[in-house]
Amino acid sequence: MKKVNIHEAKTNFSKLLNYALEGEEVIIAKSGMPLAKIVPIRKKGIKRTPGLFKDIIEFYEDIDKPLPEKIVKEFYK
Repeated sequence: MKKVNIHEAKTNFSKLLNYALEGEEVIIAKSGMPLAKIVPIRKKGIKRTPGLFKDIIEFYEDIDKPLPEKIVKEFYK
């Protein structure tokens, strides 16, 4: 992770973009307090194929029925 102040970010913006494109996190700070992060825009992932999991995933009729209390309590441990 690279942390720079605002003045350095303005002066070296192109370099900081290159760091981010190489995968390094770049934080811009003011008086040592982080304000912003430069990250690359990721290309879209794999094209979605509708129906890919047809006949593999099953949904039951009671899918919207509340969970049993025993299971709900597990979430609050």
